[in-house]
Amino acid sequence: MGKTSGAVSAGHPHTTQAGARMLEEGGNAFDAILAAMCASCVVEPVLSSLGGGGFLLAHAQDQDPLLYDFFTQTPKVRREESEFYPILADFGTVTQEFHIGRGSIATPGLVKGLFEAHKDLGSLPMDVIVAPAVELAKDGVRVNQMQAKIFDIVEAIFMASPDSKALYGSHKGDKHLLGEGELQTNPDMGNLFEALARDGEDLFYKGDIAKLIETDSWDNGGHLSMADLHEYRVERRKPLRVDYARSHFYTNPAPSTGGLLIAFALELIKTAGFRDLSFGSKDHVERLSQIMALTNKARIDAKLAQGAEQAQLKMLDQDFLQTYRKEIMGRPTALRGTTHMSAIDKHGNAASLTVSNGEGCGHILPGTGVMLNNMLGEEDINPHGFNQWPTDTRMCSMMSPTLLLRDDGVNVALGSGGSNRIRTAVLQVLVNLLEFNMNLEQAVSAPRMHFERGLLNMEPGFPLEATQALSEHVPNYKIWDAQNLFFGGVHSVRANLNTGRFDGVGDARRGGAAIIIDEHMDAS
Repeated sequence: MGKTSGAVSAGHPHTTQAGARMLEEGGNAFDAILAAMCASCVVEPVLSSLGGGGFLLAHAQDQDPLLYDFFTQTPKVRREESEFYPILADFGTVTQEFHIGRGSIATPGLVKGLFEAHKDLGSLPMDVIVAPAVELAKDGVRVNQMQAKIFDIVEAIFMASPDSKALYGSHKGDKHLLGEGELQTNPDMGNLFEALARDGEDLFYKGDIAKLIETDSWDNGGHLSMADLHEYRVERRKPLRVDYARSHFYTNPAPSTGGLLIAFALELIKTAGFRDLSFGSKDHVERLSQIMALTNKARIDAKLAQGAEQAQLKMLDQDFLQTYRKEIMGRPTALRGTTHMSAIDKHGNAASLTVSNGEGCGHILPGTGVMLNNMLGEEDINPHGFNQWPTDTRMCSMMSPTLLLRDDGVNVALGSGGSNRIRTAVLQVLVNLLEFNMNLEQAVSAPRMHFERGLLNMEPGFPLEATQALSEHVPNYKIWDAQNLFFGGVHSVRANLNTGRFDGVGDARRGGAAIIIDEHMDAS
């Protein structure tokens, strides 16, 4: 089988290489995205895990895009007493409280998502898909600068138990967790990937691993049971779509919120008049910050927490939108641990996938090398307070895997990590492509901003004229010293199906990498 032309981008060079290897072996974009997802569990362990969940937006050749929701689900039973406690993550300038322990674990969906998507879309055998992850886990991978930085932030989580210390503790005496350049190995996880490829998803949801999860949970203050695992289902959803000139934007629909907020902002931008502006101008910065502020306000006005599907209808209702259009046009012209990967191929297949493990629960599931999630400890998905979550409910998310399909045959797959900054990161790359006619690399690398709670955060690179005038419109703003992972990591790929040309960009803010595969040449 010959190579398949295409492109892959992701948040770690080895994640990207795993996906590119599937194209090298003649697989399609979906083989590539699933292999990348498996590899990310090994090399991006804080952000991705077999014990987490995520969303895949898939556009198969000549078919409508489809969203695979394999995000986490709240347990069926909420125990009164659980192992659930706070830790402080150190971001350098600030600290943030997270909650961990086995009482923070929600029903994981990633393994189920892997197998369901592979059954529907894959072309290579599962043992081939997991092979790069197996090799990375058993042979080891050197911790790079970005992963070392992330380890430093969540040190309190990965040092919370002897089993996690043993797996991720530094080999040097002067550090607690693995540092840059140290070899990270996880042979138990390699064995688990091999067992899954051999025995299938039932191993994790009905078999020995399911029994192990239940025992470890119930013996140590968790909520998960065999019933939670046995009855977990991947939800296939019709993506949210916004038509934008000759382009068609698809993203994660309700009950998740990130895609809806991006769609709402795009609807405003349609009539906000960006094309007469230059990037970074005073008017561009002011207008975009207004749209971000109005999107935040609209989210509250639509009362998302009281029914995501109803809120989606309301936020995209033309009368509702008109209220906010008037606020923009009437002016003088003057949220956690996630990683993303994108893949596209010559056949017109495109895949955008975002996954999360929260930050991890602090314990390794015995004999598996897997740290399960701490999604029940996520503040933004516990609006009524911790340990008050509704039982047996699919959790919503800000994750927004996105596809931009154009009538001229140019397709883009993109998405981002970055908690509640996901929506503004993806939005700005889309605006750069659609309104400012940037190429993919320019669109991703251009400086970004994020407006929330009255504060406008800005990366350096915006013209002085724009920032000096901000006090007239946004008196509370902060200009950062350098581009930062705070502003997301939009790992993106693009295909021109007419010319057969591919582009890929791994966002440097989050250690991204991209690989282009040309069936007539070596990988570049």
